[in-house]
Parts: sequence; structure tokens; C-alpha cells
Amino acid sequence: MARFLTTAFVFLATISAGFASPQKRQCQATLDIALSVAQRLQSHYFNAANGQYTGGSLWTDANTVEDLHNLMLARGSDDFSTIGALSTIGRAALANADWASILNGSNDDAGWIVLALWKIADYKSSRGQDPSPYNNAASNIYNIIAGQWDNTCGGGETAINERSPVWWSTAHTYKNAITNELFLLTSANGYLRNNNPTYLDNAQKTWNWLKASGMRNSDGLWNDGLDFNTCQNNGQRSLDATIQRLTNNNILKESCDNAASGGAVCNQDQGLWTKHLQYYLDMANDSTRTAKYSPFLGSQTSAVFHFGTNADNDVGSVWYAPNQGGSIFTPKTSASGLEAHVSAAKYGPC
Repeated sequence: MARFLTTAFVFLATISAGFASPQKRQCQATLDIALSVAQRLQSHYFNAANGQYTGGSLWTDANTVEDLHNLMLARGSDDFSTIGALSTIGRAALANADWASILNGSNDDAGWIVLALWKIADYKSSRGQDPSPYNNAASNIYNIIAGQWDNTCGGGETAINERSPVWWSTAHTYKNAITNELFLLTSANGYLRNNNPTYLDNAQKTWNWLKASGMRNSDGLWNDGLDFNTCQNNGQRSLDATIQRLTNNNILKESCDNAASGGAVCNQDQGLWTKHLQYYLDMANDSTRTAKYSPFLGSQTSAVFHFGTNADNDVGSVWYAPNQGGSIFTPKTSASGLEAHVSAAKYGPC
């Protein structure tokens, strides 16, 4: 669920608002909780020797690094100032590495890494340090993703001779929502960063394709992707629709989770949804929209703290049931909880 970004809203907010200065209101108590989760995450899971999180993966590690920099920017602190350079993606950026080899064909992972590199760059810039290695790496990766367009499952509102957006991987077996939502987000965000009209053109074409793709179902939720043979919605999710359809007692819940039976292992990243709601509100910079979603973000951070966190300060995969009903605990789930806390610290009630 959480990997299905609120990109339609982020895109409209970024284009209309530009880089609006994020609201400065912070809830210090929630930030303190976020810091304690982050400290446990680093001490328990991070391997400084290889720059990876034990039990993580390339794209989830990238998100975790992004989360730590998002936290430092929110706190105005330098608690994890070395993590950018120590992380796998940071080392690759500083070494001007061969990203095609690192990505191993995954355009999905590539999009998450671009976002993480930009957040490292933002942090470096805020401290008067050189962000160029991270921005340059993000640009190189973006170009790799952009090179993955062709006309399979094209059409819709775009001209017949225009290419439709990117494949999930270089194996060219699947076109899905998340990869193209990420490409929409990085294109819109990248245009605001570099004023390159190609980025804006890519964002507009991707949004037009997504709207016409059939991947948004009757509930207003984005499904995973298109059947390769028919180019039809495979049935395998937007802000209000997610809150209405994918919650339990107002707490985010995967449709495939069942805490009562111990089956809460289908996903570990609902915090990504809260993080990108934060980014949407950053861009919109609109007190009316903040007021609308503030209570929901407050509910998530409370659930993470009271239901999802164990005695060691690890956050589990289940937030909606007491006693971590069926939770598993990994660096991915702790980073997910961290995302919920930082988002609520910025825009939830205090």
C-alpha cells in the first residue's frame, strides 16, 4: 500500500506551489520519539562496514537514509551527519559509480534512490556543504529511468506516436503504477530543482498516461499495474481513498494483513505513505490542507508509539492492533515508524 505514493497530489502541488518553504511548526515531543527510534535503528541494524542495513534491501535502505536526513532537517540537527557518505548509495555517489550495474535493471529501486540522494543533497546544502555529488548521481539515475520508455501499453490521452512511461525493470515484462508514479514525482520535483523543461515534459506525459491507464480503480485507489498481454488493470491505490479504504479504526492497515491470525507480514512500509503525505503538505504549504490531514497523522504516530513499538524501541509492521499483534520487526518496519513520527511532528497535532 504505502509504496503507492500520493503522486497525483504531489505533482499538482509541486507545479502550482514550487518549492514553498516547509512550515516551521514542529512538535518537539514527537521529534524526540522519532530520534529515539532512529537511534535504535542505527545502532541495531546499520552496518557501517558496508553501508547497508541488516535485513534491508537497496530501495528500503535508500528510504531509510532519506528518512534520517528528513529527520535532521526537521530537527535542525546533525545527529546522523555521516550517514550520507557511509551509506551504500552515498558511497556510490561520491565514487561516481556505475549506477546501471548497482541498480541491476530495477527502475523501481532507481526512483527511490533518486529521492534519497536529493534529500541528502538538501541536507548538505542546508549545512553549507557541497551537494553536487548527490545531485549529479540523482541526475544520472534519472536519465537511466527516462531511457526505459517505449510505446507498449501507450495511447490514452497521449498522441499515438508518443511513448508511454517506463517499465518496472529492464527485463520489460511489466508496467506498473509505482514505477511510473515515482517517475512522475521525480520528474516534477526535478524540474523545480533544475528548470530543465524535459523533466516537466516527462511529468506531464506520465500524468496523462497514468490518468488514462486504467490503473485507478472505482474506489479511487491505484492498483499495482497492467496485465502485460492485455494492457488492462490487473486488480492487484490517493489520499482520501486510502484513508477511507485502507485503515482499521483510522490506522493504516494493509488489505492482506490479519494481526489476529499472525498474518501481518505482507508489507512493512506503510510509513512511506505518511512520509509522502508530509512532502505533499510541504509543497502545498496550505493551512487548510494541513488541518484536514493533521488528525490522521496524529493517529498514526500514536498508534506506532502505543501499538507498534516494543520494549527495545523497535517498531513493528502492525500499527492498528495492540501488543504488536502479529508484527515482525526489521529495519524496514522501524524506518516506516520513523516516517510516521516525523510526518506527525511536522503536521500532526501536538
